[in-house]
Amino acid sequence: MSGTGSAEKVLIVDDELINRKVLEGLLKSYGVDCVSAESGPAALALLDDTIDLVLLDIMMPGMDGFLVTKAIREIPKFADLPIIMVTALSAKEDRLRAVEAGANDFVAKPIDSTELRVRMTSLLRMKGYHDEIKGYQQHLEQIVTEKTKALRGALVELEEARLATVRAHMETIRKLSSAAEYKDEDTASHILRMSRYCAVIAEHSGRSAEEVDLILYSSPMHDIGKMGIPDAILLKPGKLDDEEWKVMRMHTIMGADILGDSTSKYLEMGAVIAATHHEKWNGSGYPRGLAGEDIPLFGRICAVADVFDALTTRRPYKEALTNDQAIEIMTKGRGTHFDPALFDVFISKFPLIEAIQQEYRD
Repeated sequence: MSGTGSAEKVLIVDDELINRKVLEGLLKSYGVDCVSAESGPAALALLDDTIDLVLLDIMMPGMDGFLVTKAIREIPKFADLPIIMVTALSAKEDRLRAVEAGANDFVAKPIDSTELRVRMTSLLRMKGYHDEIKGYQQHLEQIVTEKTKALRGALVELEEARLATVRAHMETIRKLSSAAEYKDEDTASHILRMSRYCAVIAEHSGRSAEEVDLILYSSPMHDIGKMGIPDAILLKPGKLDDEEWKVMRMHTIMGADILGDSTSKYLEMGAVIAATHHEKWNGSGYPRGLAGEDIPLFGRICAVADVFDALTTRRPYKEALTNDQAIEIMTKGRGTHFDPALFDVFISKFPLIEAIQQEYRD
């Protein structure tokens, strides 16, 4: 058929055999393939993706052309399939009804061969354009799907690599934190307890989940500077003299020096905590004598957690106190040693503190 290519296939639907034969002859003369159906249900059964146009009689018993057209249009993939109605009806209402049902065009009986050919050529050309656009869209969708799949795969790999890096980073921090406690077996679980005490205080004092995570993984490094303290002082079973105490207090500065100037937010915060966890609310702490809110928040939190664990843990120079004894001593330091608001949070959540204490016993 001129201008329509060589692969068009038309479905002829007419209840009269003679009409089907006439139409088949015409279409073959146009070079168009065709299949025929004698009723609406039979036509719907033959309808598939190879059909390019439907040539449909209106006046058929049972399921007429209007109903067949509606049934075709209810199938999503055939919503744009060209339908030409062959009709002896000339009333305007009938043609409007056909348009409402979904017909694209009309051919009046008796059929004029030239008119049929022109109308079919136009609709088949339009169908060809639509098919090209759909094919292009499907091709684009396939490309997008493949690219999206590849991107998702790359993102998964990237996330796995990121998590592996984070795990390695956290493991390095844990090993680094453990190094400061390695010399003293009695404090092996100190960093585990103390960091979790800090997380409890941070969470229940209104800190964000990100800040809680930050103090959980940064606070274990608070005593990293003890690696620079001589064993004779660090492990001395008795009370330190003034000169030894001066050396011991240097672990805060050493820790900050070890951890500072890092691109890791955990190491950077670890440096802040190392430098400030022995500062006191009233300014009598060390190494800088900071007071009140001039002491960084995480240093103030760590001060509460660290002192509690130190009091309730056996050390070379002392026995462990009971929790009640520790709380009694620490309460005297509320507002002098400890930030009173943070200390109150610690006390209010003490059942959580005790649960951590039990879980991470030495």
